[in-house]
Amino acid sequence: MKILSVSQLSPCVLFLTILFAWPVAESATSPVAVRADLTHADSGRGFTRRELLSRMAARSKARLASLHSPARPGAVTAPVARGTVGREDISSEYLIHFSIGTPRPQRVALELDTGSDLIWTQCACVHCFDQPFPVLNTSASRTLRDVLCSDPLCTRGGLPLSRCAVKDNFCSYAYYYGDGSFTVGKIVEDTFTFKTPHGKCGTVAAVPNLHFGCGMDNKGTFNSNESGIAGFGRGPMSLPSQLKVHRFSHCLTTMVEFRTSPVFLGTPDDLEAHATGPIQSTPFVPNTGGALSSFYYLSLKGVTIGKTWLPFNESAFALNDDGSGGTIMDSGTSITIFPRAVFRSLREAFVSQVPLPIANDSTDADSMLCFDVAPKKKVPAVPKLVLHLEGADWDLPRENYVLDLDDDGDGTGGGLCVVVHSAGESDWAIIGNFQQQNMYIVYDLDSNKMVFAPARCDKL
Repeated sequence: MKILSVSQLSPCVLFLTILFAWPVAESATSPVAVRADLTHADSGRGFTRRELLSRMAARSKARLASLHSPARPGAVTAPVARGTVGREDISSEYLIHFSIGTPRPQRVALELDTGSDLIWTQCACVHCFDQPFPVLNTSASRTLRDVLCSDPLCTRGGLPLSRCAVKDNFCSYAYYYGDGSFTVGKIVEDTFTFKTPHGKCGTVAAVPNLHFGCGMDNKGTFNSNESGIAGFGRGPMSLPSQLKVHRFSHCLTTMVEFRTSPVFLGTPDDLEAHATGPIQSTPFVPNTGGALSSFYYLSLKGVTIGKTWLPFNESAFALNDDGSGGTIMDSGTSITIFPRAVFRSLREAFVSQVPLPIANDSTDADSMLCFDVAPKKKVPAVPKLVLHLEGADWDLPRENYVLDLDDDGDGTGGGLCVVVHSAGESDWAIIGNFQQQNMYIVYDLDSNKMVFAPARCDKL
């Protein structure tokens, strides 16, 4: 990477710029890198808990369906969740906020997606979807440069080489998502501006020469709160890969409170100070099948409900040699999803252990399980849900798998729902972000493992 002149940078920004320009082997021992804010796509929109649950379920179904959508010839296809409830788009989950360009950085709000690699935002649009602030003005940045087809990230970054423009030799791209949404444009490079973590020497860090897509033709069910997508997957175009960080992490605040959540590119060295429970780790599983190689697969051995170990061994959750199946840790899915047989067994275990009537709209064997709670009645204890991962038992706190529904004041009382969904005909298992609330999740790329611990995410 090129380094900005000393006159352009504060000492803290200079330090962090040099950090990212350093060779990969050396930066493994470097201190924490940068921080960005995450906001939930539904934050501040006034939805009730019932509405939030309905939207989460629709997004999760759309995400799962997109995983199995066939690729369009001649283009990269990425399985980002897209879907609608009525006419309103509900595509995004968490949005990462930072700025692009100099001398006046321009804000972007990109969907954080651990299942794709390309970073892109709307600019120089032929067709653009609505977003809440102006699209990126490329002519206003002194540091923006076009990327040539000979650039390594164009030739080996997972971009279709046929998209290279013959006339001017600029690197172009076409990304198609599972529901037919797409972005088409050119690859450019510019300076990204982030926050520095609390307690460090400054407030912002400018990182130059990062490659991203300038989306000129963008159509589909994109959320009106976002301006594009930030890939956090394993490929060379993703944000963690380009920053050459060896770890990234996030800590998601509870969805019913909608407080800002932090994401760290490079992990703070005070995980133990923030953990409110045991720190555990589990290895990522290599994907030898080649399909969906951007995803982070885990080895899920089994599931316990209360004192009942569901009657499935690890083969029910395993990644197959052809790339099918597997258990994914996913930022882009709201609700944890299990294969149909596993889900039905989980459902039966909760029904047998929770002394409440099943809600009328929850009687189908493949529907999310909800219970009715009579007015002014005490809610009984709910059995524990434990995910048995390789080397770790993830004992989920109640609020990470149960959502208490509001009493609407009509005399019918409230309810509670077990926030887990059926994969239907799919063989996927996906650990969604509802289950990740108030958990400090670290993607340790060097050691190829996930480290996690309960934490007060709003205190980081």
